[in-house]
Amino acid sequence: MSINDTPRANRPHIAIFGRRNAGKSSLINAITGQEIALVSEQAGTTTDPVYKSMEILPLGPCILIDTAGIDDEGTLGQLRVKKTREVLEKSDLAILIIDPALGISNFEKDLLHSFDQQGVPVLAILNKIDLFTGEIVELEIELGLNLHPVSTLTGEGIEELKELIAQHTPSNYTQESIIGDLLSPGDLCLLVTPIDSAAPRGRLILPQVQTIRDILDHNAQALVVKETELPAALASLKQPPRLVITDSQAFKEVSALIDSSIPLTSFSILFARYKADLKSMMEGIKAVENLKPGDKVLIAEACTHHRQEDDIGTIKIPRLLEKQVGGKLDINWYSGSSYPEDLESYKLIVHCGACMLNRKQMLSRLRKAQEKNVPIVNYGVFLAYMNGILERTTAIFQ
Repeated sequence: MSINDTPRANRPHIAIFGRRNAGKSSLINAITGQEIALVSEQAGTTTDPVYKSMEILPLGPCILIDTAGIDDEGTLGQLRVKKTREVLEKSDLAILIIDPALGISNFEKDLLHSFDQQGVPVLAILNKIDLFTGEIVELEIELGLNLHPVSTLTGEGIEELKELIAQHTPSNYTQESIIGDLLSPGDLCLLVTPIDSAAPRGRLILPQVQTIRDILDHNAQALVVKETELPAALASLKQPPRLVITDSQAFKEVSALIDSSIPLTSFSILFARYKADLKSMMEGIKAVENLKPGDKVLIAEACTHHRQEDDIGTIKIPRLLEKQVGGKLDINWYSGSSYPEDLESYKLIVHCGACMLNRKQMLSRLRKAQEKNVPIVNYGVFLAYMNGILERTTAIFQ
């Protein structure tokens, strides 16, 4: 499979951390064999994180991330450091690069503490080995980790480092499958994909495409129809489908047409399981019952997109929430790879399906919400609950 066939969110994320001028950008160039990152003797050349898709055998397709120096200074520098620490939330493996001329400091030790807190495995490397004349063991004792020696200038140790990356990257960076683990070869899945003003022109959305591929990978069958063609599709089948998967926004129409004996779920609920923790989100939905007018609710989306007239995040979900509580809520919207600083002030987080986030980052978001005691649900779980079919749409996972 070409690395271009694997969505970024499904690839393990390997991030390079260290102080300014330790050789982070040179390392990513050496690993990729390309001039991906800008290299300069001036400290602080890397500002925003740089992402590079590549394939490291036997690991396969992955993402390498070059970050700004953790010791950056000044107001702008601190913003860069904040961006660097945000990268940690999506990192499946961290590479800590040490410059022997700089030695070991609190910067490196603080990073190790952050890696430990986030549960991120780490590879420590000593760069510029071609210039180093000291004893590696002394630095290893001070750091508390083994150091792999490399030279980004001469290429020494780079091939060995690639092998170590493949060995140390966790194999469970994503859920094994979206739905295939619950299917048997030959099972028929009926997929309902509305084509409305919010649908992208000429293609299906990513969760739909990935679900179809997962079904086919497990030797099952996928029949894809619009909600308007669902009755005809059902009538044409000699036997009921093993499962019906629908867009969450069509729950009301689809659930009315599907016999209760046929398992029903949605793409968004599948992704609550695939990218996060479905059980936690089902627990979070209980907070809807306790909301009162004036409460703060956060609607979080992982990416920005063109808002339609009846957009799910800005129109439909707020409308349902305020109808539920019988009054106006203080609803805030947040798009991107991070959360607002005052997370603890919210009574509920309603999150998108997270198709653009990797599992590590979504689990990190889930953990942050739990640490602040803020219930969190995703769009699919919320819409199933509001339509009175949450138990039905999650029964297949019990």
